[in-house]
Formats: sequence, structure tokens, C-alpha cells
Amino acid sequence: MENIIETFIYIHAIFGGLGLITGIASILVKKGQRNHRRLGKWFSWSMIISSAISLVVARMPNHNNTFLFLIGIFTIYMVLAGNSALTFKTTKKKKANKIDLTVSITMIVSALLMIGFGINGLVHGYSQSILFLFFGLFGLFMPYGDFKLYKTSLRNRKLWLINHLSRMLGALIASITAFIVAGMHQDTLWAWITPSVLGTAYIIYWIKKTKGKKKLKSA
Repeated sequence: MENIIETFIYIHAIFGGLGLITGIASILVKKGQRNHRRLGKWFSWSMIISSAISLVVARMPNHNNTFLFLIGIFTIYMVLAGNSALTFKTTKKKKANKIDLTVSITMIVSALLMIGFGINGLVHGYSQSILFLFFGLFGLFMPYGDFKLYKTSLRNRKLWLINHLSRMLGALIASITAFIVAGMHQDTLWAWITPSVLGTAYIIYWIKKTKGKKKLKSA
């Protein structure tokens, strides 16, 4: 069994590394062009496969880890939500479908579980309680943007781009964090949190740049 788990971990790491490389490359190339779209697809599939394998490993004997399991769901959510936002680019899609809603609701449930584990951890003095709360609050905020997009997408076409940028950059942050924690063996509180803090600042910069001087229309 341990040999099978080790094989899964290697495959997880390979696709995670591919996701990291293609994710960084997609930022460097011109947005909207063929290379950006191609790299985006490689990044998306790599992150989904890597995260899906992490869900399996996080439930294997001697590797059971609820935090990593929920982080895996978090990462898959960001990739799926980021790609889903692209489907709102044109007026052809007038409302969210069942898949969109399922993805957003799954993230809400996972985020609430994280917050619950975090609060319970604070009471009992568990070491990962801060991480549960930190990522749980982040995860609870993101679906709010999804439902705002679902409600106002036809009146404000910039929302799809804002959601796409923030979710895909969020998935890249997850990849960078995984590299620091697992690849560089820096499994500390700061190693988990710092990429998200710096990455969020970068996402805010891009959102402001995308909005320009025009104020977003209210819902």
C-alpha cells in the first residue's frame, strides 16, 4: 500500500511542478493570445490532476490529513471557477448553470468546514487552527464574487475578467505555496501564509488595473 501511495505522491508532484511552470509562463506571455490560452489549459489540467491526487493521498492510511484534503478542494475550485468565468465573456451565457452553482456551493461548504475545524482547533490548541481559519475565510469570500458575477454579468462585462484573473492567480499561488512547503520542506505557518498575502496584493493590483477609472456597477 505504501508503494502505491508513494507513486501517487510522485505523480502529484510532477503535475504540480508542471502547473507551476505553465502558470508562471501564462502570466509572462501576452494575455488573450494563443500561447496564453494553451498554457492556461496545461496549467488548469495539471493543477486539477495534481489536486485530485492529493485528495486521494490525504485519505490514505498513515497519510490522513483533513487540512490538505480541503486545500485540494480549494485549489480545484479556483481552477474550475477561473475557467468558468471565461464562459461569461460573451452575452451567450446569460446565467450560471448547475455546474457553476455546484462548484461555488462546494467551496462554501468546504470553507465553513475549515472555519469550524479552525475554531475547534483554537479551543483544543491544535497547531493548524490558524491555517484552517485563514484559508477558510479566504474560501468563504471567493464564492461571493461568483454569485456577483452570476447576477450582474450581463450589466458589467468586466466582472468575468476580474473573476478569471483572481481565481487563476489564486490557483498559481497554491502551486507556489505547495512548492515552498513540500518542495523546499518549509512546512511553517509563514511558508503557508506569505505566498497568499503577497499574491493577494498582486491580485488586488490587477483588479484595480482591470477596473481602470470606471467604477463597477452595483448589483
